[in-house]
Amino acid sequence: MPITDNLHYFESQLQGTPARLVAVTKTHPLALLQEAYDAGARLFGENKVQEMVAKQPELPADVEWHLIGHLQTNKVKYIAPFVHTIQSVDSLKLLQEIEKQAAKHDRVVHCLLQFHIATEETKFGLSLPEAEEILQSEAYRAMRHIQIAGVMGVGTNTDDEPQLRREFGELRGYFTHLQTHYFAQQPTFREISMGMSADYAVAIEEGSTLIRVGSAIFGARNYQVS
Repeated sequence: MPITDNLHYFESQLQGTPARLVAVTKTHPLALLQEAYDAGARLFGENKVQEMVAKQPELPADVEWHLIGHLQTNKVKYIAPFVHTIQSVDSLKLLQEIEKQAAKHDRVVHCLLQFHIATEETKFGLSLPEAEEILQSEAYRAMRHIQIAGVMGVGTNTDDEPQLRREFGELRGYFTHLQTHYFAQQPTFREISMGMSADYAVAIEEGSTLIRVGSAIFGARNYQVS
């Protein structure tokens, strides 16, 4: 199916839900991103800093760029001038670097705390105590150029729907806990980013507000792209 049709399908799936679509554009060429933009997509997600930096100037300025892959502190400076949301914050050190680089550009960067909810050890993410340690720190409380807007998690790569529901329910529970104890007076803390091409329907049912979909929109990826 054409990209336009795929996007319209997902938008129809999201009607009546709180979820928005992040079109994951990693490894896909600019022509396909422009096609998605022309079809109405505005939230684009990239896994790699170098790809985001290369594509951002070539697309319209109203694209909302989300960094969804693991982010090294030494790469933050490259995206700080324009990135809207960094979904993969998994340490205080990273948050401090985002604050430092965002301040240089007099910007506020939205951040999601990434939690480890999958069974695979290779996936990144915080535990609840680690997240609370960050939020209780003096360093975090002094930050003025980041805004923690919610949580993110990657479910296990499995067809086991009950397991995915448990994992997504766990992430929703973390969101509720943090909202209650740390962000009760902040309506901007509202995002639960979970669900991808294979499991987005379950994620939406479990309360996702951002689904990250790539292959189901753009087709198979070219992993030869560096």
